[in-house]
Amino acid sequence: MLTRIDHIGIACFDLDKTVEFYSATYGFEVFHTEINEEQGVREAMLRINGTDDGGSSYLQLLEPVREDSTVAKWLAKNGEGVHHIAFGTADVDTDSEAIRDKGVRVLYEQPRRGSMDSRITFLHPKDCHGVLTELVTAAAPDSAGH
Repeated sequence: MLTRIDHIGIACFDLDKTVEFYSATYGFEVFHTEINEEQGVREAMLRINGTDDGGSSYLQLLEPVREDSTVAKWLAKNGEGVHHIAFGTADVDTDSEAIRDKGVRVLYEQPRRGSMDSRITFLHPKDCHGVLTELVTAAAPDSAGH
């Protein structure tokens, strides 16, 4: 069962300048940064708030580190802006299978590692009214170092 909005992914050309904007304008602070080699991005997670299920909601700022990454291709076509929405779930495996059974294309056969050691998969935007949708099971609080 989907429990919350885990994060909104925003593609950007310059991560440092984008972080600076969200910090100066809204007071959001960087909670976590990493380079995800598999997805070809450098990212910053800005924590917005905690939620009733013990998780949090974030803005995820994504800067491509390779021209062949999905985010780089998306930026070249669309420019900066909202890239995807991610819903939190206690069990990404079960929920992605249930959604697949409803005819929605799940992009990964098995969930993969995401930000902060989470487990993730994506749903095809053409099956989700034009919105790239991610499902996220957060890592246990101690496994991500937070």
